[in-house]
Amino acid sequence: MKKNIRKFTIYGLLMSGFYLNAQKATLEVDASKTITKIQPTMFGLFFEDINFAADGGLYAEMIKNRSFEFDKPLMGWEQPNTKRSSMNKESGSAAPIKIEANNTVFCRVEINSDKGYALINEGFRGMGVKKDAKYNLSLKAANEKNAIKKIIFQLIDKDQKVIGETSIVPKSEQWTTYTAQITAIQTEAKAKLKITFEGTGTIDLDMISLFPEDTWKGRKNGLRKDLVQLLYDVKPGFLRFPGGCIVEGRTLSDRYQWKKSVGNVEDRETKMNRWNVEFNHKQTPDYFQSFGLGFFEYFQLSEDIGAEPLPILSCGMACQYNTGELAPLNELDPYVQDALDLIEFANGAVTTNWGKIRSDMGHPKPFNLKYIGVGNEQWGPDYIDRFKVFEKAIKAKYPNIIIVSGSGPSPAGEHFDFAMAELKKLNAELVDEHYYESPKWFRENAGRYDNYDRKGPKIFAGEYAAQSVSGANPNNRNNWECAFSEAAFMTGLERNAEVVQLTSYAPLMAHEDAWQWTPDMIWFNNLQSYGSANYYVQQLFSTNKGTDLLSITQDGKALIGQNNLYASAVKDVNSKEIIVKLVNTAATNQEVSIDLKGAKLGSKGSITSLASANLQDENTFADPKKITPKQSEYKVTKGSQQLILPAYSVTVLKLKTI
Repeated sequence: MKKNIRKFTIYGLLMSGFYLNAQKATLEVDASKTITKIQPTMFGLFFEDINFAADGGLYAEMIKNRSFEFDKPLMGWEQPNTKRSSMNKESGSAAPIKIEANNTVFCRVEINSDKGYALINEGFRGMGVKKDAKYNLSLKAANEKNAIKKIIFQLIDKDQKVIGETSIVPKSEQWTTYTAQITAIQTEAKAKLKITFEGTGTIDLDMISLFPEDTWKGRKNGLRKDLVQLLYDVKPGFLRFPGGCIVEGRTLSDRYQWKKSVGNVEDRETKMNRWNVEFNHKQTPDYFQSFGLGFFEYFQLSEDIGAEPLPILSCGMACQYNTGELAPLNELDPYVQDALDLIEFANGAVTTNWGKIRSDMGHPKPFNLKYIGVGNEQWGPDYIDRFKVFEKAIKAKYPNIIIVSGSGPSPAGEHFDFAMAELKKLNAELVDEHYYESPKWFRENAGRYDNYDRKGPKIFAGEYAAQSVSGANPNNRNNWECAFSEAAFMTGLERNAEVVQLTSYAPLMAHEDAWQWTPDMIWFNNLQSYGSANYYVQQLFSTNKGTDLLSITQDGKALIGQNNLYASAVKDVNSKEIIVKLVNTAATNQEVSIDLKGAKLGSKGSITSLASANLQDENTFADPKKITPKQSEYKVTKGSQQLILPAYSVTVLKLKTI
């Protein structure tokens, strides 16, 4: 790392000699006056269960269809030798077995001969196991007449070689939970779990589960450690969940119902993920939601990574790109009650109904929820009518909760204009804007919020990402042009912190073998994960957001693309630093002079640069650090500070004050 830093410093000094005759941009930073406070929520994260982000991703469960509740109950399970397994529902089953209300299907395995029969789970595009790592197995079994003497569990690689093994002895005819542990003897990205039996007869199986022992914070059956670490390293101000269009559902019955995602994990009702057949270019019919990652886990994750929780709830409108089904206004009470109950779940005392459920799940202290979103990106009069009902009810009972409203799916046009006009009349507190546009659009709209009404609703830039080809196109890439164009736009978000209070890139995560939408901020497979160039842009801004917005100008004007330069400036009263963010979108290096007024500087600072010479460059599994920040020490000079900004670069200059 130090070698790279030295190279960067020397390169900058050498290049300055070649560009002495180039036009220099002289910028003035006024540190004597705070324009506004930067909200701690300024840069955050938006999680949606798309691209296998939850099951198969953040939620570390390795067994697909562990409780046999998919529409096709044996999806994900193979019987390579013979078919002696049948699916049975409690209703009509002769077996004297009691099954939970939301877990009505189990697997009855009939063993006529214990030679050769196997049941194999394929995992989520395989199972990623690491040499010497431990994996915790659990299952429920009812062993009729105690006929089955042993169940053997083996991790196998792509060549059927056993790479880890354990067993359990099922001792009861009643449903009983059994646990064991497997240690892998080799690393394998596409492992499977093979189950074989000793004895002949009938045994019923359910909730067959396998988790890595090494999860985030070591929580049993918890979250995938490397993925949470990437989230934590952004130092996000908030976490918005669970979506996105996942909130709305294709129909109202498909909508995300948070109450079904809390309580005992095995009692949570599995349902089809709305993204599994949404796009013809990438259908994933095996994409379901176990809700092992539910609202309690989202709140807990928010707490873990230091982010304000920001849940979004259905407003009684299904996705308008699908059915657009409406809950009549006179039948909206259950939807509104869900919102009120969620606030009680998050913040209520343990003596309240929902506060007790939270406490029983292991978190007696309130989660201190401050925000709640009503609807995702609905539009038109139907949305405004329903928003009014929610707002009235929430404010009547919880006047301090900040309600997030929506302006629709686009940053301009008839639907956007209507929503913004109506929400302004309602004195809406926080309006969510979404934009998936070209890199050029992001560069050209860095001044988007310069003329927004400072006394109007505050803005939540809740979903944005530059699209290298076009919106929802499978050929979109996380290339460097997209990333630095977003950075240029983000300087405009920061410069307008009087209006813009929350911002987040979207979508957050994607599985290499099971994505539906590109581009995405974080990519992973069963063993690896990495941040895209867009991730590092987000991280640079979030970890350097400061506390107070300062003015930075060229000839008295904000820098919003003049000579391909963009800039914003803040100070951090806690670390006693002036932080200047500079984006050069030109194909050549540019020389910049920064004149700082109103602050005395120490002798040292730091300079961090994110740069790449090729617009199409991107991080990959083969080269995950191709575009990553390079930091070096910066020596403060008397008078103005002189910088060389590399071509196609994002630079953060931090100067200590005394």
